[in-house]
Amino acid sequence: MSTARKAFKIFIGGFVFGVGGSLTFFDKVGYFATVDGKSMQPVLNPIHETQRDIIFLNHFAVREYQLKRGDIVSLASPSRPDEVLIKRVIALEGDTIRTLSYKNRYVTIPEGHCWIEGDHHSVSLDSNYFGPVALGLVHARASRIIWPLHRQQRLEPRLPKDRQPISLSPSLVEELMEEYQEVESLELEDVQI
Repeated sequence: MSTARKAFKIFIGGFVFGVGGSLTFFDKVGYFATVDGKSMQPVLNPIHETQRDIIFLNHFAVREYQLKRGDIVSLASPSRPDEVLIKRVIALEGDTIRTLSYKNRYVTIPEGHCWIEGDHHSVSLDSNYFGPVALGLVHARASRIIWPLHRQQRLEPRLPKDRQPISLSPSLVEELMEEYQEVESLELEDVQI
């Protein structure tokens, strides 16, 4: 066998191994993503007009749905499945959250779901728009800012102080919901008169 042929076989073997290894890594371990938009400012894309952050999204962190409150995650949009969102986990199943602009003032997160929000609420399309999100839509957890170099850092779970889940007994939640519905119906009656 000629030297050129041996070199070609080695090249092809290395190429196949490299591509296969890379595909396995990106499929099973994680991948890099560019963050678009302003919904996660100031943590991500603080200078949206001139630079965009590149983050590493870790698949291992969401296996078995072991999410933490405060994690930044990537997920398929519940309203546009072909669109990927980057948001923060605010509440997990069983938590009760006071919403910002959702149709219900308080929501208890159902089993198999979480509540996600952008840090920059006024420009974020999140659970305040579409409600609790199925955990099956979550792809990965953002673990690091990779680029720009001066912003490289680990992304630790951090829950904004004003967005902590509230713990209310089920009976108190029910009472508050009834009271809210009564007030809402009174306001509607006033408008119709």
